[in-house]
Amino acid sequence: MIITPLFFLGILAALLCAAGVIEYYHHQRLLNTIPIRIHVNGTRGKSSVTRLIAAGLREAGIRTFAKTTGTAPRVIDAAGKDHIIHRLRSPSIGEQVRLLNYFSQEKPDAVVMECMAVQPQYQWISEHQMVRSNLGVITNVRPDHMEEMGSTLDDVAHSLCNTVPLDGKLVTGEDEHLGILKKVAENNGSEFIQSDEANITDDELDQFSYMEHPANVAVALDVCHEAGVQREVALAGMHKVQPDLGALIAWSLEIGEKRIQFVNGMAANDPVSTLQIWKFVIDRYPGEGGTCVFFNSREDRPARTRQLIELTLAEIKPDHFVVRGDNIDGTIERVRNHSPQTDIHVVELNQNLDFVVNQLLGLPHDTLIYAIGNQVGSGQEILTKLAEYRHHG
Repeated sequence: MIITPLFFLGILAALLCAAGVIEYYHHQRLLNTIPIRIHVNGTRGKSSVTRLIAAGLREAGIRTFAKTTGTAPRVIDAAGKDHIIHRLRSPSIGEQVRLLNYFSQEKPDAVVMECMAVQPQYQWISEHQMVRSNLGVITNVRPDHMEEMGSTLDDVAHSLCNTVPLDGKLVTGEDEHLGILKKVAENNGSEFIQSDEANITDDELDQFSYMEHPANVAVALDVCHEAGVQREVALAGMHKVQPDLGALIAWSLEIGEKRIQFVNGMAANDPVSTLQIWKFVIDRYPGEGGTCVFFNSREDRPARTRQLIELTLAEIKPDHFVVRGDNIDGTIERVRNHSPQTDIHVVELNQNLDFVVNQLLGLPHDTLIYAIGNQVGSGQEILTKLAEYRHHG
């Protein structure tokens, strides 16, 4: 018998397939040791909702581990403590399998996993082969990652529905694409639950240490309810939560005798969410000294840059607009007529970040600054510099 290289390749392929099958069945067995598995997907608010759910469950004595992607990926242990995920290579959905393996060794009652997949096929794999949730969440459907999910919001909704569980429950805060979500839930044998942010009172929101969206709280409370946790207990835990770095946090900045209100909305980088947050912010923090939008753009996302510039000048119409970006003068000139009274300052990307900070701190007393755009990297550095002026009184 002549043994050829092709024979060895065949043996190797068979061994790899066998190893894959063994690993798959091992993973399915360990999933069965975790009674409550919650998978959080959606366009906006995934990290916040993941944290809120985990906090609500912990308050009820349910041993809960969570994983967020967010502005910076984190594991949240059973005591509610954050642990940074250090990656040696680019993120991949295989990370979910490794973390679930780790969580199962800690004997949890529940795990809450934020979906990290974007492409539809990977979202399906994340749910149906990796997490197999009994409680699924789709926070909302917004126009983001459309190059991967499809060219319309219906396409995005269908893509997100790849994480709807089989024979479980789906909780959502979405209010416009319900037909698609309901149909997929029905086809998967899952109960459909729509959360209502109107059930969240201003007093309940005011008890958070940061600005939380009522829709996020409503979704998290419904998930906790389905897990058997009473509303009052869940809320008590949520009010203790440590927010994600990208959470909507309001600071009062103190520069001598001057105060400036600063709200970080950079985690919401699609136009729909950005405008919704602005309406939420201006109702709660009306700046008597005027308004300013600070936009930290990304050079590799010119379409998004154009969208947010157009949104700012056509819809928000602030008194001041500070834009950090390159090659944007043409876009600004094209839409400047929508808000001719806005004082616009463009700062190039290679400009020292202290210059940007000084531009913001030089605004009039009691100006409301709404920061939008990209937070990672330079955005986080700017936030760190501004935090030095934060008033803690």
